Amino acid sequence: MGVYTFVCRSAGGEWTAKQISGGDLEATASSTFDLQRKLVYAAALIDSSVGVQSSFSLVTPSSAVFQVIIGGGGGGGFISGCGAVTAGAPTGGSAAAEAPKEEEEKNVEKEESDEEEFGLSLFD
Repeated sequence: MGVYTFVCRSAGGEWTAKQISGGDLEATASSTFDLQRKLVYAAALIDSSVGVQSSFSLVTPSSAVFQVIIGGGGGGGFISGCGAVTAGAPTGGSAAAEAPKEEEEKNVEKEESDEEEFGLSLFD
């Protein structure tokens, strides 16, 4: 699994990105979309694991952070901030799928107890 984090800056209509934390990947493009595509491609050339996820977050109108995660079995599809679609590798995470169901059941029980606490009922 590889994680590649980039600091992106815009100056003069061009976006540039430099990898932080021990890497020398760089890219330049005229739009954030093209920049993301180039960075995902460059990271995929280095790490050929299955599954790619990416996240693009503007910090200011002229700077951003972009992260590419390759491998790790994130599962499902993800749409990043600028509309680039990437797909993660499917996983057998049935335990992870069960956890939200348990939380949902707890929330339902809590909502029911709140109604009883105030003397309210849906069917009154």
